[in-house]
Amino acid sequence: MSTSEVLTQIFQRLFSAYGPQHWWPGDTPFEVCIGAILTQNTSWVNVERAIENLKKRGVFDPDSLLEMDHEDLAALVRPAGYFNQKARKIRDFLIWFKEIGGFEGMEQVETSALRESLLSVRGIGPETADSILLYALGRPVFVVDAYTMRVLVRHDIVGPDADYEAVQSIFHDNLPREPQIFNEFHALFVRLGKTKCRRRGPLCEDCPLHDLPGYPPVV
Repeated sequence: MSTSEVLTQIFQRLFSAYGPQHWWPGDTPFEVCIGAILTQNTSWVNVERAIENLKKRGVFDPDSLLEMDHEDLAALVRPAGYFNQKARKIRDFLIWFKEIGGFEGMEQVETSALRESLLSVRGIGPETADSILLYALGRPVFVVDAYTMRVLVRHDIVGPDADYEAVQSIFHDNLPREPQIFNEFHALFVRLGKTKCRRRGPLCEDCPLHDLPGYPPVV
């Protein structure tokens, strides 16, 4: 079975089991961007608490956030953890965001160039950049996260030492480059990782992929 067929089978099984996920849980593209930064090394529940703090204070827009003192911003995003670091990351992102011309400016930049520009911002790594590109801008880039890696490694589709770009290329090279497919596929990996393919105590017998044959690792 080809890599494309394997990925298609995984997608079909997960979608049949869980249906559409309506992911990312952000109300606006701007909320997706800030959420992508805040969710680093924490759960989405904590991110929601931090975003709610910002909204209640009435500062959940680029200009207001940039005008805030570091200490005030850090205090509001404290629920998301690493609050001093994340306050600095938000500020650095917003400086870049203003310089590029906001979402209108971002829309004018080709995807690979925009990704490279995002990665030049301190605190923006591949997963965060790709989450912004896919979920805020609808660009056809696949987001590789810990859930994705866990599922792929456990089914011998990739090796445990495969790097981000190599894993991402598997999806880019073997699936249609459509944002809707990448969006849904990533969200389904998140759902599976949270409910069945858990880091500790995986529930393999009830997993939609439990009888998926093993394959030699692609990368």
